[in-house]
Amino acid sequence: MLEHIEIESKTPAKSTVIWLHGLGADGHDFEAIVPELRLPEDSGIRFIFPHAPVRPVTINDGAEMRAWYDFVPHSESEGKEDITESMNEIRAFIENEQARGIPAENILLAGFSQGGVIALHTGIRYEKRLAGILAISTYLYDFAGSQAELNDANLAIPIMMAHGTHDPMIPIMRAATSRENLTRMGFDVRWFDYPMGHQVCLEEVEEIAAFFAEVLPR
Repeated sequence: MLEHIEIESKTPAKSTVIWLHGLGADGHDFEAIVPELRLPEDSGIRFIFPHAPVRPVTINDGAEMRAWYDFVPHSESEGKEDITESMNEIRAFIENEQARGIPAENILLAGFSQGGVIALHTGIRYEKRLAGILAISTYLYDFAGSQAELNDANLAIPIMMAHGTHDPMIPIMRAATSRENLTRMGFDVRWFDYPMGHQVCLEEVEEIAAFFAEVLPR
């Protein structure tokens, strides 16, 4: 499996959140959000923050950095092979958590930007029902392919999407279109937007904590 950071609950784990970072960051990027969520000490939530592989990124002039896929501007097939590879890496984490005693229905996939793309791509295709998907400042990759490869086991899972209205990296309209497409596919999408750029705000963190409290076991 990929190198990763793991944060255990003070009580035995009942659920797991696998949280994927954005382009050029690493697993440490969202590590600090755990205390900000102000979860109960007995929440029983294990957090896993994988580090994406290092690869050349076209949009950044081929510079090597941690990325879940190569981002090619104005390309319909941006990083398709990379996305499949990253999906399989995250599937390995899901399988490992089940081997550790966490049922699939208690596993939530979360991701920011590129990480959100992989969380959505993996979650809607997974063959066992998951707890939900948190997709922050991101979009659904390949609607037609996702519609064709959707696994009915996860058709009804809750999805939280949150986005900045002034996001210069991923325009909010791209996220809004993704929300519409996911809704057309039958998903329960909870949508939040905030007057900010490509980032996370305190109000959003509070909504994330509420989402976790709703969809993960207590």
